[in-house]
Amino acid sequence: MHFPRPVTPVPEGNTDKRAPQRYHLFHSPSELQYGEEERYVSESSAEAVADVVASAAAASAAGAAGSLRRATGLAGAAIGVLAAGAAAGVAIERMTVGRGMRRKARLALDSAGPYGTLRGTPGKAYADDGTELYYEVDDVEPDPGPGVSPRRRRLFGRKAPAPVTVVFCHGYCLSQDSWHFQRAALRGVVRTVHWDQRSHGRSGRGVAQTRDGAPVTIDQLGRDLKAVIDAAVPTGPIVLVGHSMGGMTMMALAAQFPELIRDRVVATAFVGTSSGRMGEVNFGLPVAGVNAVRRILPGVLKALGQQAELVEKGRRATADLFAGVIKRYSFASRDVDPAVERFAERMIEATPIDVVAQFYPAFTDHDKTEALACFRDFPVLVLAGVQDLVTPSEHSEAIADLLPDAELVLVPDAGHLVMLEHPEVVTDRLADLLTRAGAVPAGATVSGYGSTSSTAQPR
Repeated sequence: MHFPRPVTPVPEGNTDKRAPQRYHLFHSPSELQYGEEERYVSESSAEAVADVVASAAAASAAGAAGSLRRATGLAGAAIGVLAAGAAAGVAIERMTVGRGMRRKARLALDSAGPYGTLRGTPGKAYADDGTELYYEVDDVEPDPGPGVSPRRRRLFGRKAPAPVTVVFCHGYCLSQDSWHFQRAALRGVVRTVHWDQRSHGRSGRGVAQTRDGAPVTIDQLGRDLKAVIDAAVPTGPIVLVGHSMGGMTMMALAAQFPELIRDRVVATAFVGTSSGRMGEVNFGLPVAGVNAVRRILPGVLKALGQQAELVEKGRRATADLFAGVIKRYSFASRDVDPAVERFAERMIEATPIDVVAQFYPAFTDHDKTEALACFRDFPVLVLAGVQDLVTPSEHSEAIADLLPDAELVLVPDAGHLVMLEHPEVVTDRLADLLTRAGAVPAGATVSGYGSTSSTAQPR
């Protein structure tokens, strides 16, 4: 498989000569006006933390004496977060604020942020090895007649959408809550299903892994998705949306159940994902560092997974170190809402180290390039952050090259968690995809939703 060179950002008003009108380069999200009930970037979250941050800055000198001792845990913390999909070993930003102040700041952010609080009708599916897979359904609101809600009108006009179900698949060491903004925007407008991958979120631990010691494979995740679809969407057209490992899961579904893709899937969105060659990703490290990580990481993770209880205590004790690495490998902009950053930390922190260790080898073996052919006959969105260090945007370009009619959207100031960093861009393109698939009225205008930036301006 050939990987093209990275796309150079196209000057404003110009398009890529290779595929006119296909590349959309978003330099920053739009700052949109909404009613107070729909403003998901909480002004109160910033206010709640302001006093803590100010106090922490004043206490920074007092905490400096312990920096050397904390630095001794640098390598272990970096490896743990690396495997959690947030790093591959980096120079961590040195923190000098006292531990108590940092803990206080985290608690303030946890209490202020509304992220990850959306819940739907719960359901359970069972994988072929008996693993319990948790999902939630957000159903379409009943026909409102003349009293159409402002949110529905803003997204899709007055007409009711077709009976399509959008199935969201999350990434490594995250959960269904990672789609918070997109779920909020589409809630009640189209039917959506959000599920947790095995051993993630509210789903059960993988039975094959805990009982038989079987390795996790992307193919197994594809079969898990099939079980969720059978339980939650037994009939009707489907739109598949996947981020990172979730996109790989969709490819594995296609490889094993091509007839399901052919007969029922009407559109697909691949967000920050890859069809293969993940073993060549350098995570933004110099060559020497990458080689060292590739050589020692599998063995280190296996050892850590065998000492899960001890490692989890260490992760909690070095939460401040984890925060710096998570931010580095999740986001690229400087003005992301601190509550969103903390939300990402919580999801990654919630993934047990033995689960991190079980899943990591699967990415090196992942190669579903041939399965992409199953997605050629309907609308496809391929979206990535240009500054994604976990699944580089070149991998998304490679997917789009194999799907010539796909819309490729590259967001320059975005990292791996682009759907949290620039949610209005992702939601806008997803809504357009639904329109092209016939799931919403043609010609409906869709605005961005849920900006996490306080300074962003439209390009």
